[in-house]
Amino acid sequence: MSKKLFIYIFILIAFTQSQFAQKQNDIYYEIAKSIDLFGRVYKEITLRYLEEIDPREFMLAGIEGMLNTLDPYTTYIDEANQKDIDLITTGKYGGIGATIGLRNDKITVVDLIEGYSAQRQGLRIGDVIVKIDSIVVGKNNYDQLSLYMKGDPGTLVAVTIQREAVEGDLIFNLIREEIQIKNLSFYGFVPEESNNVYLKLSGFSRTAGEEIKDAILELSKKKKVESIILDLRGNPGGLLDAAISVADKFLKKDQLIVSVVGRDTNSIQEYYSVEQPVAGDADLIVMIDEGSASASEIVAGAIQDHDRGVILGANSFGKGLVQNVVPLSASTSLKLTTGKYLTPSGRSIQKFDISDKKIFLKNLNQSSIEEYRTDGNRSVYSGGGIEPDTIITNNSGSELVRNLLAQGCFFKFATNYFNTNEIISWDEINHEEVFDSFKEYFSSSDVKLHYKVERIIDQLKTLIQDENINGEVLDKLNEIDRRLSEIRNEELDNYRDDVLAEIHQEISARIEGRLGRIKTALKYDNQLSSAIEILKSSEKYKQILALAD
Repeated sequence: MSKKLFIYIFILIAFTQSQFAQKQNDIYYEIAKSIDLFGRVYKEITLRYLEEIDPREFMLAGIEGMLNTLDPYTTYIDEANQKDIDLITTGKYGGIGATIGLRNDKITVVDLIEGYSAQRQGLRIGDVIVKIDSIVVGKNNYDQLSLYMKGDPGTLVAVTIQREAVEGDLIFNLIREEIQIKNLSFYGFVPEESNNVYLKLSGFSRTAGEEIKDAILELSKKKKVESIILDLRGNPGGLLDAAISVADKFLKKDQLIVSVVGRDTNSIQEYYSVEQPVAGDADLIVMIDEGSASASEIVAGAIQDHDRGVILGANSFGKGLVQNVVPLSASTSLKLTTGKYLTPSGRSIQKFDISDKKIFLKNLNQSSIEEYRTDGNRSVYSGGGIEPDTIITNNSGSELVRNLLAQGCFFKFATNYFNTNEIISWDEINHEEVFDSFKEYFSSSDVKLHYKVERIIDQLKTLIQDENINGEVLDKLNEIDRRLSEIRNEELDNYRDDVLAEIHQEISARIEGRLGRIKTALKYDNQLSSAIEILKSSEKYKQILALAD
């Protein structure tokens, strides 16, 4: 190398480094200046505003305001929600073994985990929690519920509940235990006489991949596994490592599972399968829906791009961003989006577009839809979640039934029916009486069986009366209302089987818990039936994947 060339290269490197250092210095200068400005505004308002301000709540509002300018997955995790992060990462927590949710603005037990204190000591699905220890709970402090309910194993918590059809409050003194959450909520041969394995995966904590592996090995000892249905419907995702581990159980060794692209687009992390597939070359169907997100989409995308199996159901959620949890203090964290993942074909399935945010220095110019190719040269697309290879819906054909499900009407009725009747099994119940009881219950309850248009008519009636409009108009609306009521009852009769199917699932959950609900749901599952039919026909399976002999 000549002396001049050496000097030139040295100067170029020195210049590049100085530019980089200058850029870094500019960033830190801007950060310091902005923190100073933010602190002065915060201090002035907190000390001098007309009304006295809670400094902590005001600071949290500022943090929330900053995060609202980013994607919806970058969030501040306070003490109340820190235990939920621990649950995702470890798959266990200290609690009573009950899933709690808001139903009709009431804090309600929506599920029980078999074998833990809540179920053992007699808590029921549908019970309304009104007090935890000495703290009255309701809609206003629902977001603090995790803080009240969870704690160290071995500690006591007093839960006061109200139970429909039972007078007065009931108090349960429950012992917190270490709750181990299973990712694989159900597995077995479905149908029982077949060689098809059904796997219902509900989460992606650390043990998800091993649970899949253990289940397949256990079932393969009973008889040969010829096909597998992996059910990821309603699975909101979890850990990236867990998604890689699950995909690893089905893909050939050394196949790309997912790539993660961070802020530096020149630095891409690629994750490959490292094991021989425990499932061998068994035919595979992965079921997804709009509730399948994140890790679920990583698995489905890898399976689809390598033509390893058929994706069946409805479009997935479309979450293609990766988060890391950054500890801020002993009890708070920041869940921060640090990258986006790409399926093996190179596509991003992120549906939420952040390219129009003015806080970003660069114009991202994200294209919403682009075409990519699978290993077998099939077309797949970016920008809208994972699109199934075969789209099958699982919803009732009745909009009324769908609305009743969304309103929690079947849940509410099953709670009342179970609490007011001695029920041992669904088969011993007169189903016609159950159906009539359902209609009668809602004809005398606060939750009405309404079409959307009926609510609009009620609003029109109020306006007409308030403005003293001609009474004939009100008579016409009443006539329409009566006719709609007749049509509604006719529709319920026409979709009687759909109504009873929903009630059956809720009653089963109260008799046999979570397992009972899943087993019953499978009996009415159109998507599962379609998947089984495809697996019965090798020709149809190969045709969907465009595979040749």
